[in-house]
Amino acid sequence: MPRDKEKKKQYDKIYREENKETIKEYMKEYHNDNPQIQIINTWKNKLGIKLRENEDWDSVYLYYITCEKCELCGIELTDGKPMKSNTRCLDHDHSTGFIRDVVCNACNRKID
Repeated sequence: MPRDKEKKKQYDKIYREENKETIKEYMKEYHNDNPQIQIINTWKNKLGIKLRENEDWDSVYLYYITCEKCELCGIELTDGKPMKSNTRCLDHDHSTGFIRDVVCNACNRKID
């Protein structure tokens, strides 16, 4: 493997071009096998959720999955689809994108 940064950059580019399908399949499997990555990607890309300076995605995810009660009404949270009134949701401010609370679906729908 080349030691020069520009040579390595060129090497990586060529490798990605020559192995596009292999990389695509690997990434597809990786994402399908890892629900944490799927959920975080949905938060970031589909919902536009942003982190504050002192937050990181792994910590937010860990807090999200371990939160047992809605932070607003106190109902016991569940996971899964279809969404029910007590399904766990990550509430965020739609204008700033920042996370507010882990709440039930019912409370999440009531919040602006």
